[in-house]
Order: sequence, then C-alpha cells, then structure tokens
Amino acid sequence: MKRIFAVMLGILTAIGGFVDAGDLVTNAVVGSRFGWSLAGAVVLGVIGICVYAEMAGRVAAVSGRATFDLVRERLGPRVGLLNLVGSVAVTLLTYVAEIGGVALALELVSSVNYLLLVPFVGALLWAVLWRAKFQAMENVVGLMGLALIVFAVALWLLGPDWSQMLGDAALARKPDTETWTTYSYYFVALFGAAMTPYAVFFFSSGGVEEKWSVGDLPTMRANVLIGFPLGGMLSLSIAGVAAMVWLPDGGQVDSLAAVGLPVGVALGKIGIAIAIVGFVAATFGAACETGLSVGYSIAQYFGFQWGKRVRPSEATAFHLVVLLSTLGAVAVLLTTVDPIMVTEISVVFSAIALPLTYFPILVVANDRGYMGDHVNGRLSNTLGMVFLVFIVVISVAAIPLMVITNMGE
Repeated sequence: MKRIFAVMLGILTAIGGFVDAGDLVTNAVVGSRFGWSLAGAVVLGVIGICVYAEMAGRVAAVSGRATFDLVRERLGPRVGLLNLVGSVAVTLLTYVAEIGGVALALELVSSVNYLLLVPFVGALLWAVLWRAKFQAMENVVGLMGLALIVFAVALWLLGPDWSQMLGDAALARKPDTETWTTYSYYFVALFGAAMTPYAVFFFSSGGVEEKWSVGDLPTMRANVLIGFPLGGMLSLSIAGVAAMVWLPDGGQVDSLAAVGLPVGVALGKIGIAIAIVGFVAATFGAACETGLSVGYSIAQYFGFQWGKRVRPSEATAFHLVVLLSTLGAVAVLLTTVDPIMVTEISVVFSAIALPLTYFPILVVANDRGYMGDHVNGRLSNTLGMVFLVFIVVISVAAIPLMVITNMGE
C-alpha cells in the first residue's frame, strides 16, 4: 500500500492534466468526430510530458527547489517574468474552467443549476487548498480519480473493431467528412492538453512538498512512468467510447452528460454513477492543481515562502494569491460565461504557452551548477530538443488554426 501511495503525486498530476474539464470534453468531441485517428497526438503528448516531467522532477529532487524558483535565478528576472506571465495567464484560465467543470459535474448529481453551485465549489476548494495536507489531498483525489477507468472498461465491453481502431490511429485515417485543417486544429488541441504547462510546475513543486532528494529519483520516475501513461490511456478510452456511440450517427458531444452517456450504454446506471464520481474527482483534482500552481509560480518567482509543507501563517502571500485566484475564477463564472467554451479556449492557449514552459526546464536540467552529476544525459537532451522544436511549431500554428476553423467547427 505504501508503494501505491508513493506514486499518487504522478496519478493526481496526470489525472488533473490529462482528464480535466477541458480534456474530458475535447477527447469526447474528437472521438465522436475523428474516432481514434488523432490518437497519435495523445501518444506524442504522453511521451513529451514524460520527458519534461522527469526533468522537472529530477531538478526538484537534486536541488530541493522547484523549477520556477530556479528559472528566475538561472535565466534572469526578465525571461522569468515572461515565463511567469504566460504560465499564470493560461493556468488562471484553466482554473476558471476547472471550477466550472466541478460545478457541471455536481449538476449531473443534484440537478441544481451549476451557477448556484459555483460559489459552493469555490469555497470548498479554498478550504481544501488552505487546510488539507498535501499528501492527504493527492491520495484522496488521486484514488477517486481512478474511477475514470470505467471508460476503459466500457470501451472493452462495447466491443470495438480493434484492428480498425488501431489502424485509424497508426495511419491517421480521418473520416471523409472532416477536413485536414480541422484535423490539425484538434491535433494541436490534444497535444497542448497532454502537455499542459501547469502539470510540470505542479509536479516539481509537489516533489519539493514531499521533500524528494536524490534517493527519491526512482520514486519520482515511477510517478512519471505510471501516472502520465495512465492519464493518456484514460484520454484514449474517452475518445474510444465516444467513437463507438456518437460517431456512427454523427451525434454531437456538447456537455459532460454527453461525455458520460457511452458508459451508460455499456454499463447502465452503475457505470454512469462511477463516471460521475470520476468527473467530480478529476475536475476537482485539476482545480487543486491549477489553484496551487498559480500560487506556486508567483510565490517562487518573487521569493515568497510557499507551499502546504509550512503553516499558512508562514506563507501568507502564497495563500493570499490562491484565495484571490479562487475569488476571481468564481466571479468570472458568475458572469454566465460558458465553462465548456472556456475549457476549449484554455486547451488551445495551453499549446501557445508551451515554449515558455519547457525551454527553461531544458536549460536548468542541463546546468551542472544546480544538477551536478544528474544533468541531462544524451537521451534526455535528444528527446527534449526534438519535442522543443515540435512544441514551437505547435505553438505557432495554434492561433491561425483556431481562427481558420472557428475553433474546430
């Protein structure tokens, strides 16, 4: 049991990063329109996030300091500020989407309009971020988020033609009704969602929270190699069941209820109940990640005391940032902005911010002054550079594709 809990940080990070509010809807939309033909974007995203999360986790374990803390010191305050602004802007947008996602998930259970639930969700979230222990938070939310495995079970029970689905994935065989421009837009969205910037900052900060050292490098790598591929598998399962149920009839996925419907087709009401538990846990976990990540990033850049490893009275500025972020996110949602639209926008803007996130990590992970003998090896640098080039291309293409396709319509 102790070994299972040792990888809960990776599971929480992956579930919050791969199957948050934006990913739940985006993966289902992609599955309902493209089947598994875009699975390659998820696979590439999993490999990329593993490469850079391992770097960020190694930096935290070797130096005892989180990535953002070192970025400012290593690259200077101006580059660090650019990194901070880009990262925090995207993370705040995602935070709004996640709080809205929790409220929408609770609406499925209570039939209460999600707008009435938003203030309650914000208050509960703030209480957890303020008072709950870090390990308790990651263990409870991580375990509950595993309820989303019900999508993998549902996919198996629906009995797809595996050879066709795997062939679609390997050969990128899109439906004739879709254009390559729209295909490219969703490729960018899925890749950006898989490599969401806040995930690596949360992961490295979580390593500091858990007091990782050089001796914990195997545990850190187990978190990476178990957690993130699990998140990718859940993403593909959501797309797969949507392809089975919605694609043949040309149905539209435009709500969390529509995302969960294929599970009901395969497993009935019990399956839907388990899926809703997974929705609540995944969106709440992602809200915890993004809320803490805003506080982590700002506090680390300005040198404030931060984290849940210290008393709230000793990290006043950190907790104030988290509180103000929560109040701001709730206020935005109460304007009646559509949370689903916010999630779709946040996914695309995550792709735009990718270079600002991952280039500094690559630089710090190669600095012997911080890393000693644990600097990147040849394989890490090769993969890091390949993905960095790909990330830049994705970032440049994101806005034009969003405009040309009118957000994938």
